[in-house]
Amino acid sequence: MGSRTKTFSELLAERQASAGEVASLSKDSETEQEILAEFASLVAKFGPILDDLRENKVMDTPSIREAVESLEKELGRARGLMKSLNPKISVKQIEELTRGLGRSLGLVLSASLDFLSVDVKEKIGALHKEMMKAKFDTSSIPDREEPEFDREKEFVNEFGVEDEMVEEMNAKFDTSSSPDREESEYDRETESVNEFGVEDEIVEEVAEVEEIEEIKEEIINLDIDDVVLQLKYGNDDEFKFALSGLRSLIRDQMVDDEWINDEGVILILSNRLGSSKPNNRLTIIQMLRNLVENAKNKEKLADPNSLSTIVKSLTRDVEERREAVGLLLDLSDLPAVHRRIGRIQGCIVMLVAILNGEDPVASRDAGKLLSALSSNTQNALHMAEAGYFKPLVHYLKEGSDMSKILMATALSRMELTDQSRGSLGKDGAIEPLVKMFNAGKLESKLSALSALQNLSMLTENIQRLISSGIVVTLLQLLFSVTSVLMTLREPASAILARIAQSESILVNQDVAQQMLSLLNLSSPVIQYHLLQALNSIAAHSSASKVRNKMKENGAIQLLLPFLSETNTKTRTGALNLLYTLSKYLPAEFTEQLSETHLNIIVNIISLSTSDSEKAAAVGILSNLPVNDKKATDTLKRANLLPILVSIMSSFPATSTPTTCWLVESIAGVFIRFTVPSDKKLQIFSAEHGVIPLLVKLLSSGSPVAKCRAATSLAQLSQNSLSLRKSRSSRWFCVPPSVDAYCEIHDGFCFVKSTFCLLKAGAISPLVQILEGDEREADEAALNALATLAQDEIWEHGINRITKISGTQPIIKVLELGTVKAQEKALWILERIFRVEAHRVQYGESAQVVLIDLAQKGDPKLKSTIAKLLAQLELLQAQSSYF
Repeated sequence: MGSRTKTFSELLAERQASAGEVASLSKDSETEQEILAEFASLVAKFGPILDDLRENKVMDTPSIREAVESLEKELGRARGLMKSLNPKISVKQIEELTRGLGRSLGLVLSASLDFLSVDVKEKIGALHKEMMKAKFDTSSIPDREEPEFDREKEFVNEFGVEDEMVEEMNAKFDTSSSPDREESEYDRETESVNEFGVEDEIVEEVAEVEEIEEIKEEIINLDIDDVVLQLKYGNDDEFKFALSGLRSLIRDQMVDDEWINDEGVILILSNRLGSSKPNNRLTIIQMLRNLVENAKNKEKLADPNSLSTIVKSLTRDVEERREAVGLLLDLSDLPAVHRRIGRIQGCIVMLVAILNGEDPVASRDAGKLLSALSSNTQNALHMAEAGYFKPLVHYLKEGSDMSKILMATALSRMELTDQSRGSLGKDGAIEPLVKMFNAGKLESKLSALSALQNLSMLTENIQRLISSGIVVTLLQLLFSVTSVLMTLREPASAILARIAQSESILVNQDVAQQMLSLLNLSSPVIQYHLLQALNSIAAHSSASKVRNKMKENGAIQLLLPFLSETNTKTRTGALNLLYTLSKYLPAEFTEQLSETHLNIIVNIISLSTSDSEKAAAVGILSNLPVNDKKATDTLKRANLLPILVSIMSSFPATSTPTTCWLVESIAGVFIRFTVPSDKKLQIFSAEHGVIPLLVKLLSSGSPVAKCRAATSLAQLSQNSLSLRKSRSSRWFCVPPSVDAYCEIHDGFCFVKSTFCLLKAGAISPLVQILEGDEREADEAALNALATLAQDEIWEHGINRITKISGTQPIIKVLELGTVKAQEKALWILERIFRVEAHRVQYGESAQVVLIDLAQKGDPKLKSTIAKLLAQLELLQAQSSYF
């Protein structure tokens, strides 16, 4: 079993103990009392800081643990030096130990920034700075020769090489034959190797001593000039190493801003950013962020090439993207940078994406940067195009007149999604646009109206428009005859058409009449929008008063001439409105519809290439009263039926809302041509192939189409019994085949002459309608099935229904159907339960539903339910139910 992982508190406690031991050993040393006492006082300050860290329970992260481990290495070096038998410890050694501890403390601070309070940060930062700048006074110390302590060793020991590792490395790779070489040389070579982090195990596996010597030599010889050269020209690995060296030079304050400026370090890093590997890019950006803390250094990154390279990092991985946003934000207070960032292709799009992303730090910085960039109107427009609209809305509310016009014009031209329209509505774009329209000059009015037209495409925004009080102003504009305002009438009418979709517009009862009075005074485009608006108003369920008022004021006579309009959109708009009026006012509508108008409508159905126009035209005809024989004769002469059969036969399998409406309307017209009172008309319909189309609709149509198809089939089936040919008929020149015999009608039946549901294959689809989850067609389907249970043929009919398992679906209608559907289902069940075998098979499942319906159902059903319960011997014939 492995050893238990120490808790973070335990690690810190050990570091406190180590710091205390080092401080104690330093005070007890017999050499350089004053210097070591000063060193001991610095180390003693670690105790309170580590106490503060122990109190923070959320700091146990891998990066913080690693930083704390580095502190232990430095304390170990100090402890080893203090315990050594060397009576003369040099000042340089003490200073090196102090800086090493300072560096480790800096690592702890850097890793813990997100977890520390301001006081603790300041305390650690102060001690870090004090240790990094520590200089020990040697004026009171007599001259003596100090052991050589080279730059290379100091550079390498930054990585905390412990004495044991040095000894082991020296033992394994020392090729010198001299046992008496200087301690400084020993330190320099072994610690240089360890700067690369060469672990004991790896070293043991290396076969060639020469390779290790080459590595050592390369590190030893890397001075400040080499760092610059490798930053400029080194390959990826050399560049990575040079970056590490540069970071150490800056951190140890071995170079200053003047050197960074003279060597062109910032430009070098910027140039290497675009071509470097991901890890190196991240390091470069982090280093640049540190360097530009000095305001003078920012100017060096303000050129377009450097900014473009940084912007490319916005598309990289999470960490690089986060640092790149931060760097751009750091630079954004420079006017030149401020101007240039927004012009870099893709920059604003990426910033908006980051703003909406999941990285909270990057999102926050992207928001700040976008806010800063939005002071430029073009940037605000780019943000809007990228889906970030708050700056644009801000300009609409508080910008100059020209800025408002610019934003509104851009908004009117944008291809907005519904989500974008919703965002603009929520952000408050509508109110300032309405204000521009009401109070602005012509250019403001036009740009505002066009923008509002775009926003009105979303239903959610319609209520905001109505609440703004714009309806009255729009109507006033449409009545205006001022020439300069004529250009505003088209967008105004388009917005009214959208607003009219809300029932809230009915608050103004006169609005429809005002629009009607404008129809003949307007251009085709405005006419189309007004017709759309009137249709929406007339279609509202609560608009009965408005519809009656439209009828009384001659709306139908006003609209009928539009049937001959050559402009397709205007004609379609008029057809839609006429359809709505014919739906709610069928009798009044028919009175004003002449034979000429009917012929025009049939001609539109025959010739139009628009499904929506055909649907509206057929819809008008489907709304005409079925008993209007004069209209039926006119439509028959106009050859309507074959036209409709042709349309139905050519429909593709897929359906759209428009084609669905067209099919429903055609099914409605078929009801007119299958009325049971006119057998010749029924035969005419059957000969033109109507019946197979009706049967097909039972399975594939919408609920409305199924209902209408079942109604037509029920009308046809009512006459099947009287039209059948008995088996003894003398009228057959050639006796019909056995297949022609109908078990229900007990005679010979044919689809085109007797309209038999059995021969048409309609009984199973009718039962399937009852089995389904949609209830709209139940009554029509039951009416059709009921024709099979007429007095003369009831037993044959109900046997066929039960044979295809139709009883249970009928019982289902008793549970879920409408009152009328329940009434018809009870009527059929009464005939089914006349047969004892059916009572035995289905009586038990029906009785539960019947008892529940008797208790909770409509009173008008009570008498029929009682008869059924008596049939099932659950109720006496003398019961008060009868």
